[in-house]
Amino acid sequence: MTAAPPTRPLRRASTSALTNATGGGLISRTTLPGGLRVVTEAMTGVRSASVGVWVPVGSRDESPSLAGTSHFLEHLLFKGTGTRSALDIARAMDDVGGEFNAFTEKEYTCFYATVVDRDLDVAIDIVTDVVLNATIAVQDVDIERGVVLEEISMRDDDPGDLVHDEFSTALFGDVPIGRPILGTEQSVRALTRRQIHGYYTRRYLPNAMVVAVAGNVEHAAVVQRVRRAFDEQLEPTQTAQPARPGSVATAGRPAVPVAVIDDDTEQANIVLGCHGLSRHDPRRFALGVLSSALGGGMSSRLFQRIREERGLAYSVYSYTSGFADAGQFGVYAGCQPGKADEVLSLMTGELQAVAAGDLGLDEIERGKGQMRGAIVLGLEDASSRMTRIGKNEIAYDDIMGVDEVLARVDAVTARDVAEVADDLLARPRCLTVVGPFGKHDFDGAV
Repeated sequence: MTAAPPTRPLRRASTSALTNATGGGLISRTTLPGGLRVVTEAMTGVRSASVGVWVPVGSRDESPSLAGTSHFLEHLLFKGTGTRSALDIARAMDDVGGEFNAFTEKEYTCFYATVVDRDLDVAIDIVTDVVLNATIAVQDVDIERGVVLEEISMRDDDPGDLVHDEFSTALFGDVPIGRPILGTEQSVRALTRRQIHGYYTRRYLPNAMVVAVAGNVEHAAVVQRVRRAFDEQLEPTQTAQPARPGSVATAGRPAVPVAVIDDDTEQANIVLGCHGLSRHDPRRFALGVLSSALGGGMSSRLFQRIREERGLAYSVYSYTSGFADAGQFGVYAGCQPGKADEVLSLMTGELQAVAAGDLGLDEIERGKGQMRGAIVLGLEDASSRMTRIGKNEIAYDDIMGVDEVLARVDAVTARDVAEVADDLLARPRCLTVVGPFGKHDFDGAV
């Protein structure tokens, strides 16, 4: 690896220790001039390190003519920079046995790499180069367009994935948060290199990014390396992220109460739900317990009633998603088409019972146990730790320690769960079904 070029004298930065992490070490944050944040979590006893560059840009930031651009751009950034070709990038990561990938959500995009700890400098250099210096060549746009279209086709061929995208669209309507992250075949075919590159230069602003690193790392050394990698891009600036287009109806009726996607499938895929809570709502911990008790494990209400007692479905669960100013709550089941009405009747019955306060203390305690286990068991490696601190910093501008999160879960009372159930489950419902139903009438099911 060649030596890093000399840099200008370091400017003042603000560093703070945030919290001690359960099973890990100190979590620290440094805010560099211009606004870039660097957060790290030291993990003793591991020989790996994971770095992620988090960009507060996702499909919510797209106008209708740009639908799918955030995800398309995620693909294109791997195709080369001003100093590295796509093959150079791949070889550099393979040389150190690293893993390099990315993902796009509705409100952010993350580019990440996991390597042996001694190769962290290589990973930081490559990930930041890809994020900051992509060329987005015309020929790469044409080639990668085909890959993205194949991904859309794969989604459309998997009704278990399609039903969730269709549910969001039915719930929120034709606003950015309701549209699929992948875009549509029509929107992706229409995107030009000029549109994508313009979106990149307007939206990928270093002052709004977060660099998260976890593993066998030392905070000061990480900050120094990140400063070198970003170099002149750290100049203080007044440039702000453009406002997100569209608005979200956080209350009231779904945009489309019943959406049936007629598809020649062997299984009916069903999502029944409603508007949920934003990720900033203090009741989100009670909602998490409610969701776990309702459909989070094999002892949950939905699993017992629909699968264990009647054998109507193989997969059945509940889930919740929180965004900056909105949320969604849903219950899912996959069943034989001829059993869809019966499954929906059972779903509706359980939602009504729980809304009326029918959850017992034992169910609530099991729900809390499910949440605690999911939180802790999902933090067993450097990559998952990096994802937690990066996502929290980009989404909340803060990182809550694992012990504090567990304490918030433990503090949820039966009354808290009953109150959030009474509010949420009484809201107007939205039903989305993918399956071979033609003109089957589901209107009476919501």
